[in-house]
Formats: sequence, C-alpha cells, structure tokens
Amino acid sequence: MSRRILTYLTPEEYLRLERRAEYKSEYLNGEMFAMSGARRAHNLITINISGELRQQLKGRPCETYAGEMRVKVLSNGLYTYPDVVVIRGEPQFEDSELDTLVNPTVLVEVLSQSTERYDRMGKTFYYRTVDSLAEHLLVAQHKMHVEQFVKQPNGEWLLIEYTSPRQEVKLASIDCLLALFEIYDRVTFDQTYHVSR
Repeated sequence: MSRRILTYLTPEEYLRLERRAEYKSEYLNGEMFAMSGARRAHNLITINISGELRQQLKGRPCETYAGEMRVKVLSNGLYTYPDVVVIRGEPQFEDSELDTLVNPTVLVEVLSQSTERYDRMGKTFYYRTVDSLAEHLLVAQHKMHVEQFVKQPNGEWLLIEYTSPRQEVKLASIDCLLALFEIYDRVTFDQTYHVSR
C-alpha cells in the first residue's frame, strides 16, 4: 500500500522555487499548483484586453500586465497569475524582487474549461478581499460573455453582464472602455466546451 506524502511549503519556500521554475505555479495553503498552457482563444482574448487597456492608459499613472505578473492576496496568502492586471497609481510589491504585486485595481480572468469553477468560485471570493481591487472581470472564451464585478461604496459587489458585440464594458476605476467586439477580435467559439465539475 502506497502512502501519499504531502509536503507543506511556506510562502517563502514557494517564492524561492517559483522564481527559479521553468513554468508558473500558483500557491495556496502550503501547496503549489502547476498552471497549464492556454489555448488560442484564451491567448487572443488576453492580448486583446491588455492591448486595448495599454493603449487607453498611455500617459496616465497606471500600469497593465498580461499573464506574467504574480499577485498576492494578503488576506489568505494566495499567490496567483491573473490573465490581466491593472494598477492605478504606484504599484506596491511584496518585496524587492518586484515580481509579486499586492495592490491591483482591476483583475481579469479569462475562463478556461479546466479552471472555470476555481476562477469563478475560489479566486473570485479571494479577490474580493483585496482592499485596492475596484473591478474584476470574468471573460468566457467559448461564447461572447463578460461578467463585470464592481465594488460599491458599501463594500458590496455589483454584477453587470455583457453578451453583445456592440456593448462596452466601462471600467470606471481606470476610466477605460472595452468593446466586446475588440475583446473577441479573431476569436471563434468552440461549441464543445463544458465546465469541469
């Protein structure tokens, strides 16, 4: 009979390993989770969104990162790689390596078949504990559908959904607009997509 041995990693051990790794891993509660590569639609959507935001934010006190900027959720120690991150104002980092951001203003997750449940339920819950976060987008890749969560003055989150190419997502926190036809430029939809249970 074999025994599965789980090795608990401290956040410091995770960061040491992650900074030398050839592939990205997320971290939560002492465990590392390897990230798989993304499909064409996922990559197109991520680049379309980050490109549009970079263009609109040129010359303004904001920074945009796509896919490679690690974010730490201070309330629970989650280390994750959102698909797009925007910071309004001065970025704040966990340490002098400047590779782990702690004050995102906008986070975007492009939903993948293998991670949609976690992105929708786990990450969304964790993200909502980030004090600096003002808006969070969940972007489908198998159909035209964007869910925008906007933090309200009372701390509650308002959900706005978009499904038409003529609609625009208004990101008030950074004064940007994302037209759905731009988000989904060159994307074809796969009808065989099923959310993993």
